[in-house]
Amino acid sequence: MSHQELGNVQLQPQSPARRNMLRSSAMLLGASLLASDSMGAVAVGQHAQPATRNGNSATPNIRRRMIGFMLAHEQFTVPELLQLGVAAEQAGFDLLATSDHFQPWQTNEGHSSEAWVTYGALGQHTQHIWMGTTVTCPTFRYNPAVVAEAFATLTQLSPGRIFLGVGSGEALNEEAATGEWPKWTERSERLVEATEVIRQLWSGQPVSHKGKYYNVNAKLYDPPTEPIPLLMAANGPKAMRRSGQYGDGLITDPKTWKEHKAEWEAGARTAGKDPGKMPVLVEQFVAVGGEQDVRNSAELWRFIPKAFTEYYNVRDPQKIEEMADAEVPLQKVYSEWPVSTDPGPHIKKVNELFDSGATIVNIHSGQVDQKRVIEFYGREVIPRVNRG
Repeated sequence: MSHQELGNVQLQPQSPARRNMLRSSAMLLGASLLASDSMGAVAVGQHAQPATRNGNSATPNIRRRMIGFMLAHEQFTVPELLQLGVAAEQAGFDLLATSDHFQPWQTNEGHSSEAWVTYGALGQHTQHIWMGTTVTCPTFRYNPAVVAEAFATLTQLSPGRIFLGVGSGEALNEEAATGEWPKWTERSERLVEATEVIRQLWSGQPVSHKGKYYNVNAKLYDPPTEPIPLLMAANGPKAMRRSGQYGDGLITDPKTWKEHKAEWEAGARTAGKDPGKMPVLVEQFVAVGGEQDVRNSAELWRFIPKAFTEYYNVRDPQKIEEMADAEVPLQKVYSEWPVSTDPGPHIKKVNELFDSGATIVNIHSGQVDQKRVIEFYGREVIPRVNRG
């Protein structure tokens, strides 16, 4: 979408032994988030609860069955994304998610700017919509202490509206920026330890953490002004169980959710949590239009069917694009997307995901005309889905 096409969207100024650690994790939707008000350092292995500035317990003001909109940093510039975020809030979306990449997945997507900066700006031009990453990798390119500080800072700008999505990363970001890309076992261990560090720092207490991968001796002098839900991404059975055990909620795709939901639920129960009270964000690609619209969109997201089985290990976006062009039939990319200007298929897909247990359906369109998608969903879909 061009800046001219976005010009009529006006920016408005604005006015939380390990089983016990996880049992009390913050839950984004409806679960209480407990805050610690004890003094002294947080010891290694303890779980520091997210706290408000005054140390009191808090529950995020957020409802179940939310509809999100994906801000694609791979495809658009930050000024365009700001306009789209404002338009999405005005259209009735509940949440804005965004990728957090150093490079795009494919060269032809064309962009990759800093997601945290976008949210800092966007928070000043929106009033109530939730915002978070799907996902940030807090293990190589970002140190977990820096992630903790950055998202605590975002809560100062947008109190009660920030969530953090975390994952084990992709080579196109982590290896490209740091030269490091170990096997999945290490990356998964790092992710679990990193989330522990982040939660400890969010308590506002002094932290003395000496772990397998990270050593932190510090405190955040400006801890979160509101509890920050920490959702963990997963795209396979082992990751699903890990996310249930160590996350406050889940970020995944429709296929993984359908096939491995039981693994996630088992992981949550292992940690003493009720999966029925935890948020589940499922990203659903859509196209508002016809065959040519969806084919043009799918060309930019052709890697998707093999993203987390093969291409996540490839450092170069140009190589990913070439491999996807050669290996992935275009129709396979969008075979499960609702593609129509009739709201019926879109409403049906959103309701199916809600009925399957998803609590946040995150709408992602690869179309150039994002405003068309936002307005269509705001007018024809969001008012008609089953909020339960």
